[in-house]
Amino acid sequence: RRRTMIKTLTAIAIAGAAIASSMPIATAQPGCTASGLSSALGQVATSTGAWLSAHPEAEAAVNTADENAIRTYFATHQAEWSELQGIASPLRSLRQSCPQQVSPGDVARLYDAMAS
Repeated sequence: RRRTMIKTLTAIAIAGAAIASSMPIATAQPGCTASGLSSALGQVATSTGAWLSAHPEAEAAVNTADENAIRTYFATHQAEWSELQGIASPLRSLRQSCPQQVSPGDVARLYDAMAS
């Protein structure tokens, strides 16, 4: 289970979903919270999982857990990278609309603690 969670979070990261900042939240906009990020991550993770299931070569590259192999694969498969960027659009929208955000790493640590 933990390996699956790590792979899912890796896939999300591959999709360009880094949302982080060190500034405190003065007034959070809708979705600019851990719950908002978790909802967006859930949507992106579900779509990414379905996409990877339909693209076994991409999934094999992600399953290597070697960042260089992942980068190399998507550098040579630009159309697939573009599809993943589309899947990640809810996270990109959240990043653009929130002055500060809980990071995916923060949420991953929560999931890790819950799985322990």
